Amino acid sequence: MKYIIQFGIILFISFIGELLNRAIPLPIPASIYGMLILFTALCTGMLKLSHVKESGKFLISIMPLMFIAPAVGLIDSWGIMQEFIVAIIVISVISTVAVIAATGHITQLIIRFKEKEGKR
Repeated sequence: MKYIIQFGIILFISFIGELLNRAIPLPIPASIYGMLILFTALCTGMLKLSHVKESGKFLISIMPLMFIAPAVGLIDSWGIMQEFIVAIIVISVISTVAVIAATGHITQLIIRFKEKEGKR
């Protein structure tokens, strides 16, 4: 029963993200709104980690299964993608490097901030 309640909380927050996606005319996916709502609720204490922890762990553990359908779709679309494969590879490499660099810089900023906070 605990898992169903926890999963219901996650689904409810996802539903609110869907509503925001339809209400706010920005090109931001509903899942991002949902993650921001969940993050804010956890950071402010409105929602305790224990309220969603087990279901969240389960969803993370089955995440690789969620990529099977898109992978099959890519394989099915191979004939269409072949003519654009060089562009797809270049874009994938550039975006991957950009994400790694941004993540590294943000992580370094957070570490420096925590070190300065600890010295006070």
